[in-house]
Amino acid sequence: MLREFGDVPSAEETAAYEKLPYFKDGEFQSPEPLEYHFDRATGPGYASRWRFVLPNPNAPKAELPKVKLDASAFAATPSSELVAYWLGHSSLIIEMEGKRLLVDPVFGNAFPLPGVVRRFTAAPLERAALPPLDLVLITHDHYDHLEYATVRALRGRDVRFVVPLGVGAHLRKWGVPAERVHELAWGESFELDGLVVAAERTIHYSGRSLSTRNRSLWASYALKGRQHRVFVSGDSGYGEHFRDIGARHGPFDLAFIEIDGWNPGWPKTHMFPEEVIRAYRDVRARALVPVHWGVFDLARHRWDESIRLIADLAARAGDVRLLTPRMGEKLVPGESATQAWWETVGEE
Repeated sequence: MLREFGDVPSAEETAAYEKLPYFKDGEFQSPEPLEYHFDRATGPGYASRWRFVLPNPNAPKAELPKVKLDASAFAATPSSELVAYWLGHSSLIIEMEGKRLLVDPVFGNAFPLPGVVRRFTAAPLERAALPPLDLVLITHDHYDHLEYATVRALRGRDVRFVVPLGVGAHLRKWGVPAERVHELAWGESFELDGLVVAAERTIHYSGRSLSTRNRSLWASYALKGRQHRVFVSGDSGYGEHFRDIGARHGPFDLAFIEIDGWNPGWPKTHMFPEEVIRAYRDVRARALVPVHWGVFDLARHRWDESIRLIADLAARAGDVRLLTPRMGEKLVPGESATQAWWETVGEE
């Protein structure tokens, strides 16, 4: 288990971070302070600490529908058009500009101990069946976004990793060659054959253990090609940074925005449903694909509460194009018609 904690940046790297305005006293700082009100961290009537190990009343009552994938589902050459696959939670495969990107790949549970923070449902694609990849993007180092086993499975492949500052220490410890790891500060970018990956701010935090909190950075990504633009929110509370991202990088063809994990006890760590709609408008996206839901119980609400609230808000707003593919379903903006598939889960 200790190996899954990863590593921390070297003393030399940490000294370089001291020049950044958002690094202080050995830790990266959130653009807005996080708030914690544990007396208001309400839930469904069972102790929050035990929800990660005991039978979960928030879990779906039936298997979730998905489209099973294997390596044969992907063309040898990635599409030059925009194609995406949601693999559950925040894991994505995105094809654009003839490149294939894997985002926050997690195929197992969201904690290294067996049986802790268990998945509601298996991923639609097995880790061993991942197709050829050009880039792996990691938004931050929490266990539900950065998985040791997946990094180890990809370390021998000819694929580049784009990560926030400090996350490279984990990857190098796990065997990824340093020359294939590209670490970005907020406002920095990496380019591969005309595809630009720009790292931007989020209101969040990092750490894989209590002693490594905020030793690495967290980020969202603006993916900019010749034909298409995509926004990947990562984890974030709502803030003015979304408007800034929209002004500098938008409009976006697709915005993959986190919708789950909110709670009055930690109001700035994740977005409430109304804030998701505001963020979608702020970044000037043409379509919203909700992520960070459907796989893990991270905030004591029903597995489908967030998507139901988001769908209702989008329908009432009238100006929100909501796309809700099943896990593993191929999504082509402008062509794919998605359904409210969660509404029939568990029906007799």
